[in-house]
Amino acid sequence: MCNLLHQAKEYTSFIMVEFTLPKNSKVVKGIDHSLKNNSENTRKLIIYRWDPEEDKNPRLDRYEIDLNKCGPMVLDALIKIKNEIDTTLTFRRSCREGVCGSCSMNIDGINTLACLKPMAEIKKDITIYPLPHMRVIKDLVPDLKKAYQQLESIKPWLSSNNSNKIDVIKKDKRENKQTPEERAKLDGTWECILCFCCTTSCPSYWWNSDEYLGPAVLLQASRWINDSRDNKKKERLKELNNSMKLYRCHSIMNCARSCPKGLNPAKAIAEIKKAIVTEK
Repeated sequence: MCNLLHQAKEYTSFIMVEFTLPKNSKVVKGIDHSLKNNSENTRKLIIYRWDPEEDKNPRLDRYEIDLNKCGPMVLDALIKIKNEIDTTLTFRRSCREGVCGSCSMNIDGINTLACLKPMAEIKKDITIYPLPHMRVIKDLVPDLKKAYQQLESIKPWLSSNNSNKIDVIKKDKRENKQTPEERAKLDGTWECILCFCCTTSCPSYWWNSDEYLGPAVLLQASRWINDSRDNKKKERLKELNNSMKLYRCHSIMNCARSCPKGLNPAKAIAEIKKAIVTEK
């Protein structure tokens, strides 16, 4: 018994491990850009900043803006900050209408589009980070290269085994038509703007992003699988029938909660799994 206790004590002395965080991984307090002019209607934004050209830790800069001279959306505030306060602030944006998906970022702890997020919905200071679990290029700009490679892997375009049919359509300049019922099957998938808010909110993608395709790409795959004009459904399903590509989804539903377009990628993924079973 004494020998066992001695071995137990010896064992516990070896399981103590000290972890060291990577260099420059700790986020530190940054610069405070206070509003110089007096105003009773102000708002503070706390924004993640990191420049790869500087050998420094990422930081959280604070910006105070006058809401009387700014639009209602978070993107309006970011543009105002870049134009009037700090020109070094870097972020993506384009349409400002929730169509392009460029301005996806983590706002107040939720992945969303800055152009669709009203500042009035956020009660406290507005915290803004880049999309989580993606390599950061600079400030609020994530590296989406891997996600687009995964999108390419599902062949997001119409495919056909019947080359003669395609040649006839091209020769006669005819449309490849669908019935209203066939077209309705695409609803809930074609609206995806590939902002990757859903993908970067998914814990399964965080841990398996090298192999798991993620909610956004699988939602796109569902769109082409259900398209009546595409006759490679079986090939698409066979390609997705993989323990890592598809079945890492555990219906956590973060994807549906974070989608700024109100789509449900988890439902589309479940339908792909069902189609694989029923097509056999």
